Amino acid sequence: MPAKQLKVALVSLGCPKNLIDSEKMLATLAEGGCVVGAPLARSDVILINTCGFMASARRESLEAVAEAVARKNRGKARRVVVAGCLATRDATRLYAAAPGIDAVVGVNDREEILSAVLGKGRFTRLSPPPPHPHAIASDAGRFRLTPRHTAYLRIAEGCSRRCTFCTIPAIRGPMRSKPPGMVADEAAELVADGAVELNIIGQDTTSYGQDLPGRTDLASLLRRLDAIKGLRWLRLMYAYPRRMNRRIIGAMAECPRVVHYLDLPLQHIADPILRRMGRGVGRKATEKLLADLRGAMSDIVLRTTFIVGFPGETERDFRQLLRFVREFRFGAVGVFEFSPEEGTPAAGMSGQVPPRVRAARVEELMLAQQEIAFQANRQMVGKRLEVLVDGVNPAGRCVGRYFGQASEVDSVCLLKRRRTPGRFHRMKVVGWKDYDLIVD
Repeated sequence: MPAKQLKVALVSLGCPKNLIDSEKMLATLAEGGCVVGAPLARSDVILINTCGFMASARRESLEAVAEAVARKNRGKARRVVVAGCLATRDATRLYAAAPGIDAVVGVNDREEILSAVLGKGRFTRLSPPPPHPHAIASDAGRFRLTPRHTAYLRIAEGCSRRCTFCTIPAIRGPMRSKPPGMVADEAAELVADGAVELNIIGQDTTSYGQDLPGRTDLASLLRRLDAIKGLRWLRLMYAYPRRMNRRIIGAMAECPRVVHYLDLPLQHIADPILRRMGRGVGRKATEKLLADLRGAMSDIVLRTTFIVGFPGETERDFRQLLRFVREFRFGAVGVFEFSPEEGTPAAGMSGQVPPRVRAARVEELMLAQQEIAFQANRQMVGKRLEVLVDGVNPAGRCVGRYFGQASEVDSVCLLKRRRTPGRFHRMKVVGWKDYDLIVD
C-alpha cells in the first residue's frame, strides 16, 4: 500500500520523554506520506511506543502489544510496529512474547520508523546507546500530542548517574546535553505554535551542560529561555538533588516565567538506603537543599518521589521516611514499590524486602501524604490563583491548573464554569474534592 494511503494508529506509553519520541516519529511518518493519528479500528499499522522502566510498565506495554497483535490476527491491521524502551531493552523476548510483531525499533533509531512501518518482512533496528560525547538529535518539528498550549522541552538525553535500581543509562546511554542554541530554537518553535507553558525534561536536568564546553549550565539556560516572548510558564522537572545549586535556585527565584515548582525525586531519606541506592547525597545535604529552596521561594511547591521496600530497608528506615514526609509536607508525593530490575545491582542485593511488606509500606506512606494533601487543600480555600485552563476532562468537567500543578502527574483545578483552553484566569478557590481544588 502506498505511504499516502497508510493509516497509522499510535499507542504511546511511559514518560514525557517517550511522548516526545512519539511526536517525532509521527512527524517522520507524516512527512513520509502516512496518515497519522488514525483510530485503532481504522488503522493499517499499529505503532506502540513502549516503556520498559519497571515491571508494571513492562506489563502495560506487553498488554498493548498483545492487543495490537490480536487485532492483526483478526485481519483488523496489516502491521504491528513496536518502539521505545522495552524494544531496546530486550527485543528477543519481545518477539517471543508476541510472535505477530512485524518490526522493532529502539530508542536510538527513531529515524528508522518510516522504514519499519512501510516494510514487508521483519524489520529490526536496535543501535546501542551512543558513546559520550555525542551530538544529540533535535526534537524540532514534532507532531504534537499535548494540548496546543502546553509542551515538553527536552534539554538532554541519557543519564550518567549509576543509581543501583535504574535501567535508564543502559537503555538511553550516557548524559548528552543539547547545545543551548538548539534548546532555545526548539522552545521558540513550540511557543510560536501556541505553547504558553513549557515543561523542561530530561533524565537528569540539573546536570545539564556538564558535558558541553564553556560555562553552560541549567541556570544560564533558564535565564535564556525566560526571555522568550509569548512564554508564560517555564516548569522544571526531573531535577537530581545532588546537582541543585545556588545558581539554579537563584535563576528559579529571579526569572519571572520560571514557576515556583520543582520536581525533585529524592527516592528516600534514610542514609543507609540512600547509600545502597547510589544516590550520592545524604539526609543532611537533602534537608539543607530543601531549606534553601523554601528560603529563596516561600511559595515553592515541591513534588518528589520515593521508593519503598528497597533491599535492606528496615522498619526503622521506613519509619524515618514516614516521619520526614509528615514533617516536611511536600506539595505532591509519588510512591513506588521497589521493583528488582534485571541487570541492576539492586536486583541482586541482600536483604530483599518481602512483597507484602513493600506493598504495606506503599499504602501507609500514601495514606500519610493523602492526609497532608487534604489539609493543604482546606488551607487553600479562599485564595486567588492564576489558573491555566486545560479543557474538559472525560467526566465533562472543565479543568485547569495553577503553577503548583504539573500537567498529567498532579491534581487539577475543577472550574465551575467552562472556559477556553489555553487561557489564563484569576480565580478564587471555593472548595476542594479529594486532591483537586474547586475554583470560580
